[in-house]
Amino acid sequence: MPNSFGDRLRHAWNAIRYGESQIYFDAGSGYSIRPDLYKLRLGTERSIISSIYTRIGIDVASIPIQHVRLDKDGRYLETIPSGLNNCLTLEANIDQSGRSFIQDVVMSMCDEGVVAIVPVNTTINPMITGSYDIITLRTAKILSWHPKYVRLNLYNDETGLKQEIMLPKSMVAIVENPLYAVMNEPNSTLQRLITKLNLLDVIDQQSGSGKLDLIIQLPYVVKTDARRQQAENRRADIESQLTGSKYGIAYTDGTEKITQLNRPAENNLMAQIEFLTSMLYSQLGLTKGVFDGTADEAQMLNYYNRSIEPILSAVIDGMKRVFITKTGRTQGQSIIALRDPFKLVPVSQIADIADKFTRNEILTSNELRQIVGRKPSEDPVADELRNKNLNQPESQVEPKPTDNEGETNQNGRSLQ
Repeated sequence: MPNSFGDRLRHAWNAIRYGESQIYFDAGSGYSIRPDLYKLRLGTERSIISSIYTRIGIDVASIPIQHVRLDKDGRYLETIPSGLNNCLTLEANIDQSGRSFIQDVVMSMCDEGVVAIVPVNTTINPMITGSYDIITLRTAKILSWHPKYVRLNLYNDETGLKQEIMLPKSMVAIVENPLYAVMNEPNSTLQRLITKLNLLDVIDQQSGSGKLDLIIQLPYVVKTDARRQQAENRRADIESQLTGSKYGIAYTDGTEKITQLNRPAENNLMAQIEFLTSMLYSQLGLTKGVFDGTADEAQMLNYYNRSIEPILSAVIDGMKRVFITKTGRTQGQSIIALRDPFKLVPVSQIADIADKFTRNEILTSNELRQIVGRKPSEDPVADELRNKNLNQPESQVEPKPTDNEGETNQNGRSLQ
């Protein structure tokens, strides 16, 4: 009996007991945060730019990228069950899924301007042959450029440390930001916006630092050393009264005048930030509705065509150029993005779209059931690509014999 008490006792396993007794000895280096995650540059994470990077990274990663085979006309034929496809769709490495890996690639590319995708583990040495399959992928920061090599800062999941390595460009997918001139140039719109936002943060920090910024006008002229020393003693006395008082109250002489300077400074910094923000949004194809979820279909289409599609194509072309050899391309292998056009369609329009797609023999009933989240129907008619609103031609029925069957006319022809 396989589920008997003795069988369960022999094969029982407890995660807590195993983790306490066996893993501590060979777990390696430990950190309070994940060491493999990419950290945004100083200044970027303190501004709204990080939210833009995150929004773009999530939207690009939401589009499935697959290793596929195409027909002779470049049309999708089938998905290849390879290690590369497993990295792109399921597990890129021991720390990241396929979707989080693509998001890491996009956010690193937006922040640095260029990122490297490194095949860490492969079935065959890529230095010897190009006929290898990829097991794991990771992103790496490019430290220096050489004619045929690049020096990378790559995370080593065996030691838990980041280390510098030198790899040839022929085996590393280098992805450059197609919006580099807008986002990463020193004088680009985004970099100017980051500078202005950092200045605004400095002003806000100074305003909230707790300083009173007082000027005390004494009833005498402070020119000699003795008078300056007397003024310094008076200033120290007022500071001592404020810090030592429960409610921060101090007294002054009736002849002394106090002027407070911590008034909000009037400048046009906020107006400049608003102008640069609107300019950046227009150059990236972004709108406020994209971020708060109120964008209509036209705005989302413009956002995907002007922002998401160029970045997605840059990532795909970078991997396709390096990871698929000439022989593989002649065999129809490629890397493509399969975007779901029904993801942004409201439920109220699904019925009308389903009718049009089935009536024009574009999708079958079972394919539409998958789109709306229903399991396929077992009816074989649901897998037929035909217009179900039309009556199908009936099978030919043999005509019944007539009384004249077998008779012929004078020319020897049948009379039927």
